[in-house]
Amino acid sequence: MASEHWQDAPEEHDYPAAESYLSLVLDAPTAAALASALRDAPTSVYLAKDLLRASRLPLLERTDAHVAKDFAKVRDGKRLSPVLLVRGRASADYPLTVADGYHRICASYWIDEDAPIPCRVVDLP
Repeated sequence: MASEHWQDAPEEHDYPAAESYLSLVLDAPTAAALASALRDAPTSVYLAKDLLRASRLPLLERTDAHVAKDFAKVRDGKRLSPVLLVRGRASADYPLTVADGYHRICASYWIDEDAPIPCRVVDLP
């Protein structure tokens, strides 16, 4: 399986998906501002295991429908879209928010937990 399985930039449909999710946990104007900021954010690289720990999200099973779909994409030589994140605040006990790409993080973890994952990260205002 390809160890390098990431696109250079997120897909266009990832930004509205991120905004939709963020609007569930933040007010709509803040969600829109963060989704817009993610478009211009530089790409950073983090390990799958660190993203899961910082977000406090559980590792989804390989059999999860979305994880299996992304795992199959990589197996077939297709590249995944980088993930979109909102930085957490340890001092406020606020974890990293995966705005878009949770299943991609999990699929990548199953391929290699130490493989670098490209991310766009923004801070809360």
